[in-house]
Amino acid sequence: MAAKPLLKTGQIFSMSFGFLGIQCGFALQNTNTSRILQSFGANVDQLPAFWLVAPIMGMIVQPLIGHYSDRTWNRLGRRKPYFLTGALLSVLALILLPNSGSMAGAIGALWIGAGFVMIMDASFNVAMEPFRALVADNLPDSQRSKGFAIQACLIGIGAVGGSYMTSILAWLGVSQTSGPNGVADNIKYSFYIGSAIFIIAILVTVFFSKEYPPKEYELYHGHAETKKKAGLSEIGRDFMRMPKTMKQLGLVQFFSWFAMFSMWVFTSPAVATHVFGLAGDYVHTRAGNNAGNMVGNAFGIYNGVGALYALCLTPMSRRLGRKLTHAISLLAGGIGLISIFFVRSEWGLYYSMIGVGLAWASILSMPYVILSGCIPAGKMGIYMGIFNFFITLPQIVNGVFGGWIVKHLYGDQPIYSIIMAGFCLIAAAISVLFVYDGGAIRMQQEKAGFYAAEQTAS
Repeated sequence: MAAKPLLKTGQIFSMSFGFLGIQCGFALQNTNTSRILQSFGANVDQLPAFWLVAPIMGMIVQPLIGHYSDRTWNRLGRRKPYFLTGALLSVLALILLPNSGSMAGAIGALWIGAGFVMIMDASFNVAMEPFRALVADNLPDSQRSKGFAIQACLIGIGAVGGSYMTSILAWLGVSQTSGPNGVADNIKYSFYIGSAIFIIAILVTVFFSKEYPPKEYELYHGHAETKKKAGLSEIGRDFMRMPKTMKQLGLVQFFSWFAMFSMWVFTSPAVATHVFGLAGDYVHTRAGNNAGNMVGNAFGIYNGVGALYALCLTPMSRRLGRKLTHAISLLAGGIGLISIFFVRSEWGLYYSMIGVGLAWASILSMPYVILSGCIPAGKMGIYMGIFNFFITLPQIVNGVFGGWIVKHLYGDQPIYSIIMAGFCLIAAAISVLFVYDGGAIRMQQEKAGFYAAEQTAS
């Protein structure tokens, strides 16, 4: 097989730019879905059940998209058709979700909203899954850390925009009180702006990035299995044949994503009740909206820190190794989440989110860098999709049991779920130290062989 050519930073940037739009949409969802559903009548202990939609959609959609994108080639390319289809459906869902209340009839606004959340998550996953595979398709091993780091940086930038959107519109004077449909105007218009950013970012990747056509792809990857006509049963066979490294990373991912799910679901009610001391039907009050905006700002902080820290991950991993870099980052996130219990001010929450930002940047990049070095040629899409099981499963477990735990064990005090999330990140930090990083070992061996050959020649 021929060595893949090195790509310029601008090429890597445009290849991942669509992720900026996807993450802007995810940030709008993460910071606003709980309070939108609460405004439609959901109780705090019911929120995890509604949030189950996201991981279930990811578990179903991502392996299917990975499987078929490995076997696709048309005028748009291999991965690009899925980017574009997912983007169009996502834009539709972003526009409709905050308007669920105005569509309520025989079916209540809460269930209409939950339905649009399901459509949104399915669409996000269609657009998102091929991006990981595209980076692995196009970049040689030596550039994959950089590629996934740039991707994490763009994710952070998009998430900052999505997280701050409602606060910026409120600062500009857009109404923060609930209208006839139960959703404040600053939230509704944020979703409209986010949908525009989403489609523009995806189009940048579609028009300005390159994919290797089949013959060139085979030149760099060998005779790819993508030409085989295999049915969906192959997904099951690939699952059973997953590499050792992937299985070990599964435990790390379980703890990491269980923690992140708890943070996304419970930070808004935890801050409102624990930090602000609000009670009762606070979601329809100005104070409740301010608490929600504060959480959006805090999420913007962790995403902004993550965007900057992502650029440090490549040099850190060269010096410390991929596993230790990831472990340190996860540990910082765990400490950050636990510290929220002691927060009594807006700025205290922002300081806590710095540690979360370090963990988030690493979660979005280092496991994929480690994983990509152990995946067989021609299987990048399907294994990236299967790897998503280890992201969605912990969220499903949390969604099933998280609300019950908050209600019956924590006495309706969601702050304790945030503390539990912190300890989960610490457990993930310990677990990653035991992962076998075959790609890093192979690069070290290749480097040692190069130096040995150079010394012999001299």
